[in-house]
Amino acid sequence: MKNLGIKLSLYINYFVFAILLNSVGIVILKSQKVYGVDEVAASTLELFKDLPIAIVSFLVASFLPRIRYKNAMLIGLGLVTLACLGMYFGNSFWAAKLLFAAVGVAFALVKVSVYSSIGLLTNSPKEHNSLMSSIEGVFMFGIALAYFLFPAFNKVSNPDAWLNVYWLLAALSLISFLFLFFTKFEEGDVIPGANLVDDFAQMFKLLTRLMVIVFVISAFLFVMIEQGIMTWLPTFNDRVLNLSENLAIIMASVLAISLGVGRLLAGILTKKTEWVYILTGCILVAMAIVIFVLPRAVDANISNVSSLADIPPIGYAFPLVGLFIAPIYPLLNSAVLSVLPKKLHSPMSGLIIIFSALGGTLGSRIIGYLFKNIGADKAFSYTLIPMAGLLISIFLLYRLTNKATPA
Repeated sequence: MKNLGIKLSLYINYFVFAILLNSVGIVILKSQKVYGVDEVAASTLELFKDLPIAIVSFLVASFLPRIRYKNAMLIGLGLVTLACLGMYFGNSFWAAKLLFAAVGVAFALVKVSVYSSIGLLTNSPKEHNSLMSSIEGVFMFGIALAYFLFPAFNKVSNPDAWLNVYWLLAALSLISFLFLFFTKFEEGDVIPGANLVDDFAQMFKLLTRLMVIVFVISAFLFVMIEQGIMTWLPTFNDRVLNLSENLAIIMASVLAISLGVGRLLAGILTKKTEWVYILTGCILVAMAIVIFVLPRAVDANISNVSSLADIPPIGYAFPLVGLFIAPIYPLLNSAVLSVLPKKLHSPMSGLIIIFSALGGTLGSRIIGYLFKNIGADKAFSYTLIPMAGLLISIFLLYRLTNKATPA
């Protein structure tokens, strides 16, 4: 397969960061139980993760091609290796904040590089859709693994035992660093502008396009939904479904697995079907799950659960919303990137990451506020509002991308 080594490297890098980034929901739960912080304070971990992603993406995305994508990814992997060790030895809520800040900085470098590299490795919108969906699908399976890794190290008798997982995560980051270091990566000479100032200006010029404005609103709304649910699902499982801490975390993996499967299926479906039809159907089904399935899960009165086998089917039903929201993000990203010139993929990737990070932070903060003030049983119902907005923006984006010329 052409460019197999490069593609495999992108998959591995994204897999490692999936575990690190999306352990935030687990660490939020642990912070409440181990470090004694409340829901709103714990939700600031999402802020420490997402703001560095947004800031670094804003500052470096437009001229990252000058740094070279491979070098940027190596810097990111080296940084998170050190950050994982810092969390183990720091063992405090502040250490957790610093960990996610470092992970956010590193992920900004890696995600812009990965998204821009996809454009270099594909030659048509359908190829772009397929590779983007499969890479994002692997990302979700990395998230799913996190929900099994952390409970494997967690011990009721030793409140610090869970920190041992960071030795493993540091090792995975180092292995990914070495694999990328020895992989040949021909990046070409595609640079956005004539100099660094012009590079930076390209990102702002993109924001003058109506297509880009509608897109960043769509990305913002989607990540608000996804991160709001993903971050607080372990806490929902703990409080509403009355599961033990370990089972609450493991059960959250159902969402991540369904997201991964949904994105891999989207990569196959987009070869035969227009992305707008896939996304419209997915959002309508997701809204139906929130309206009809979530209340039944809340009212199920699950008790005396000691293993996954003891959980009734309704307990698994709501996390399956991930199967239907899964295709939205990669297909929206691909729809826009595939009609832009490749020299603009890096600044456009920066905008994607900035607005995704802001959406993720706001989504987590809103759900955290709702968990505290109206209850964990009602908080997720409010995801219907951004879902409705997303449905409208998808139709607008489809019309605008059809008018653009594929790059």
